[in-house]
Amino acid sequence: MNYTKPSADRLLNMLEQKIIVFDGAMGTMIQQQALTEDDFRGSSFLEHPSPLKGNNDLLSITRPDIIENIHLEFLESGANIIGTNTFNANRISQADYNLETSVAEINRTAVEIARKAVTKFQSGKSAEEIQSDHPIFVAGSIGPTNRTCSMSPDVNNPAYRAVTFDQIAEAYREQAVALIESGVDILLLETSFDTLNMKAGIYALESYFEEEGIRLPVFLSVTITDASGRTLSGQTLDAFYNSIHHAKPLFLGINCALGAKEMRPFIEEMAHISEFPVAVYPNAGLPNAMGEYEQTPEEFAGIMLEFAQEGWANLMGGCCGTTPAHIKALAAKICDLTPRKLNPQLKLRFGETADSNSGPVIVGEGIPFYSGLESLNINPDIGFLMIGERTNIMGSPKFRKLILDDDFESGLAVARQQVESGANFIDINFDEGLLDGEKSMTHFLNLIAVEPDIARVPVMIDSSKWSVLEAGLKCIQGKGVVNSISLKEGEENFLMQAREIRKYGAAAVVMAFDETGQATELKQKVEVCSRAYQLLTENVGFSPHDIIFDPNILTVATGMEEHNDYAVAFIEAVKQIKERCPGALVSGGVSNISFSFRGNNPVREAMHSAFLYHAIHAGLDMAIVNAGMLDVYEEIPKDLLELVEDVLLNRRKDATERLIDFAESYKTEGTRKIVKDTKWREGTVEERIIHALVRGITEHIVADTEEIRTKFDLALEVIEGPLMAGMKVVGDLFGDGKMFLPQVVKSARVMKQAVAYLEPFMEEEKKQSSEVINMPKIVMATVKGDVHDIGKNIVGVVLGCNNFEVIDLGVMVPCEKILEAAREHQADVIGLSGLITPSLDEMVHVAGEMKRQGFTLPLLIGGATTSPVHTAVKIAPHYDQPVAYVPDASRAAGVIRKLLNPDQKVQAAEDLLQEHERRRKAYQDRNSERKLLSIQDARENHTPIDWNNCTIDKPAFLGLRDYEVEVETLMEYIDWTPFFYTWEMKGRYPKILTDPKFGLEASKLFEDAQSLLRDIVENRRFQPKAVIGFFPANSEGEDILIYTDESRTELQTTFHTLRQQTAKADDKPNQALSDFIAPKDSGRADYLGGFALTTGPEVEELARSFEKQLDDYNAILVKAIGDRLAEALAEYMHKQVRNEWGYGRAENLKLEDLVSEKYRGIRPAPGYPAQPDHTEKPILFELLDAEKRSGIKLTESNSMYPASSVSGMYYAHPESRYFAVGKIDRDQVEDYASRKKMSVSEVERWLAPVLGYDSRSKF
Repeated sequence: MNYTKPSADRLLNMLEQKIIVFDGAMGTMIQQQALTEDDFRGSSFLEHPSPLKGNNDLLSITRPDIIENIHLEFLESGANIIGTNTFNANRISQADYNLETSVAEINRTAVEIARKAVTKFQSGKSAEEIQSDHPIFVAGSIGPTNRTCSMSPDVNNPAYRAVTFDQIAEAYREQAVALIESGVDILLLETSFDTLNMKAGIYALESYFEEEGIRLPVFLSVTITDASGRTLSGQTLDAFYNSIHHAKPLFLGINCALGAKEMRPFIEEMAHISEFPVAVYPNAGLPNAMGEYEQTPEEFAGIMLEFAQEGWANLMGGCCGTTPAHIKALAAKICDLTPRKLNPQLKLRFGETADSNSGPVIVGEGIPFYSGLESLNINPDIGFLMIGERTNIMGSPKFRKLILDDDFESGLAVARQQVESGANFIDINFDEGLLDGEKSMTHFLNLIAVEPDIARVPVMIDSSKWSVLEAGLKCIQGKGVVNSISLKEGEENFLMQAREIRKYGAAAVVMAFDETGQATELKQKVEVCSRAYQLLTENVGFSPHDIIFDPNILTVATGMEEHNDYAVAFIEAVKQIKERCPGALVSGGVSNISFSFRGNNPVREAMHSAFLYHAIHAGLDMAIVNAGMLDVYEEIPKDLLELVEDVLLNRRKDATERLIDFAESYKTEGTRKIVKDTKWREGTVEERIIHALVRGITEHIVADTEEIRTKFDLALEVIEGPLMAGMKVVGDLFGDGKMFLPQVVKSARVMKQAVAYLEPFMEEEKKQSSEVINMPKIVMATVKGDVHDIGKNIVGVVLGCNNFEVIDLGVMVPCEKILEAAREHQADVIGLSGLITPSLDEMVHVAGEMKRQGFTLPLLIGGATTSPVHTAVKIAPHYDQPVAYVPDASRAAGVIRKLLNPDQKVQAAEDLLQEHERRRKAYQDRNSERKLLSIQDARENHTPIDWNNCTIDKPAFLGLRDYEVEVETLMEYIDWTPFFYTWEMKGRYPKILTDPKFGLEASKLFEDAQSLLRDIVENRRFQPKAVIGFFPANSEGEDILIYTDESRTELQTTFHTLRQQTAKADDKPNQALSDFIAPKDSGRADYLGGFALTTGPEVEELARSFEKQLDDYNAILVKAIGDRLAEALAEYMHKQVRNEWGYGRAENLKLEDLVSEKYRGIRPAPGYPAQPDHTEKPILFELLDAEKRSGIKLTESNSMYPASSVSGMYYAHPESRYFAVGKIDRDQVEDYASRKKMSVSEVERWLAPVLGYDSRSKF
């Protein structure tokens, strides 16, 4: 990247030499100051009409001394980069304080303060000292704003957006210009919870850089909100990466929401996918029940050190809760460590692109990549890509009618159908004269954005109007495709549109049009595409993989002789374009080829399949098709196929006439229908309603609601019963991280439709009732100082669905306004929400004021940082009326109803009091831990073996031997029972073949497996290999010592085992695998065996060949058989080992005896119950030289590749048994870490499933 700011060169130099230290949490430091409203007003804003407390960015103007001191503290702690106090200094966020006009001043002042702090810190140092000892840079912090482009704040109107892409981009630009002109070195777009917001920021920066002829380094950082690994707007981390790749950031990082420990899997993933330097600045752990960050600087730095030692980071710092002490501890830990090396292969993964955003590109060996909510990386084995065409108003009469009838909801069903049928993209087109194309495109894409099952795939925005294309680009957070641009209006317009597409981060379909019109002949198609390729790669800096040529699929069999060669010309054009435009892709609209036969779907489908068969072989990468309506090429009737190919390949002059005559007999019942999963419709109406709510399916909800209404006396009871039961399931799934926010929003919309249907019945019931029914009222607000309201809005929608009147006061609402509204509306309940830590204290304040002012209403508490413990310990004691913590929207209505119901509220209040008391007591007494034996006591209860009198067999050889075994030899050793379990047929072989339920299908499956096995044997498709070894060994405690030879004087390696610590009954021992090897001090010579074996990489290769043929059945069958053969090889080799060891020669065991492990000895593997530590596997592999001898490799997580592989150790002692280690205590973990020379935290990470204590607690 060619940066124009001189400081960028110094930053790049430092990047190569060290891990750069970023500062910590400005907000945390400000909160420690206990500032008042007067501090935020200063002398400049005394008369400002709005409350200003909480506007931290404003302190750069009103209390610059505090901000400067915070910067200085972080600099003195070792920070190389400090972020300006401008996280919310944009006009959208500042609008909450009515300070939009002060944005430029806030940003400029903040940069001046940061620069002043740097100058003061460097005072008295020479230029050389500054650069060599502690170079410092200023990053202009640009937060995500408090609005989202990808989600609606109104669940009842999912297409609505509180802010537009243009508004976000304008706000980012205004802020960035002020920061750049004031002298920042880097622009930091951080804490991105919605990728579309970040893309708007990237667009704003790229546009400004382009206009001004400058370029500054850009630092992008995303926020992963929870253990699901997704952003708040639903994107996975790799999808986010694909979406922002075009920005080519200097740093790409993850920050906020999680502590370092929780962030570990995501920073590891980032380090393995990013071709850019990786940044990590997590919170100081997770907030505790009091909303405080308790992680000490030492704990924080210790976890971050692990990241650095793994080689995952180039920049490290802190977010919420991190202080100068945290940064100082971090800097001390990482100062001498090597930064993450940038892997050239990662650049090749995506194709080398230009060094700048406008220079020529170098063609690499990379892959095309796109994204929706999930990534779509076009690896070589992914096969042909299908673009769903039924959401194209030009090509689908059904979709056209739905949209013209304003039935966008049914339009979504069409899109969903395309995805369910296998479409990799969905093509969306609204080019219809009766429509406002820009408005329709925006509306539909906004609807799709909150439908995760559709939005997971990339979008192809299709229009002949540039304004519609651009409107679509402003709605997709993923990396989509523009369809299309061309040279039809000349080079200038073509290049302008291409540059804009690149700034939006999309790929582009380029039609074979130029100034003379559509290319119809082969030569013209190739020449137009080659010219466009050169312009895009050399003038715009487009990656070849982002260019998708459409050389025009034109209609054949029209009766016009000049059209007969159209299919042949296209197929040949595909070949030549791929040769002359390396890296580019080729696509086309398949349905055009058969337009002459419209109305005859069977013939059209045969034409599409045959055309695709030949085009794909020529190199066609993707095509716009109806994903659910393609014939299998081999299944096209031979007579029809011959006639179709005569037409397509122009093999005879009368081909068209012959096909037309034959086609008449193929006008059957019409288009086959795509099979949808309707099995759930067979359940009870209660089950169907829950399914619809969880999946967000609106299609049948009215009919189901009516069906269940007839079972109840009152319509309201339907809401309180089955509908709320479904919402409870949604809430539980969301709380467990198994659903993410867009899905919850979709569920609430289903709920709303059901309630809307019930409303007339409820109104009628009210009229017939002699009682005056008033809807209970709840006043809701996000408390003062907090601008997060998405969760609150969802709760409001759900309560509205439950016949509550909701008065939503919005965000940043002062206590007095909340209580005033409660009185004005005669509210029955008050609900408080908050996401940031300071909100917890504000909630305590509101509770105290409610008590002081004599309120008697129940108080509801909710929000991400709240908890039942915090509510019980901190809030409830300040208010003498019911205070209820509500974990999610689905629980709110039930809690409120109990608190308001005259028959239940007294008991409900008493239950709450008792629950709060229980939690308070548990909070005080929660140090109790699981009772386990000490490791010393467990050792004393080891497996009793009389080593003086037992016989120890010596293997026939010591060292290593390689084996190659024919598949035919292994067939009798195959245990088929797990094979059927793989296919979810539970039953033992061979009985399952006659099972009343599974027998018929199991027999067919078994016959297919046998047929495939015969082919594998006859053609020697697999070459199973094994390496086994025998080694002199003795135990020492829980360690097993491996010697180089029988002299036992030189140690070759050591295996480490774990001992059971659970207290045993009936004198049962606390076992460890080392118990089965003679102790060193026994004086007995013992031995340990080891093995690594594989069916071979040919399993994956054969499976891939089936996948390329779109034959998933046989691909899965191959892998299932590969796994069974690996286990058969393990059983076969263990038999050979027992023979080599001598004691197995007398065995006379049948196959079922082998499967039941009735032989002597065991073969446990690292990572399994008897030794749950996978880090023992590399020791075994080094001892066996396994990678070289067997071809098996270990991944970074110590999994084996190829997958059909097995490894482990051989124990021969007659007393050796399989067992599970179970839970272990801290004393053994510390001892184990010491023996393995690993840190305790690293051991805890690997052994997390068996830890019998909370590893976060140090006592």
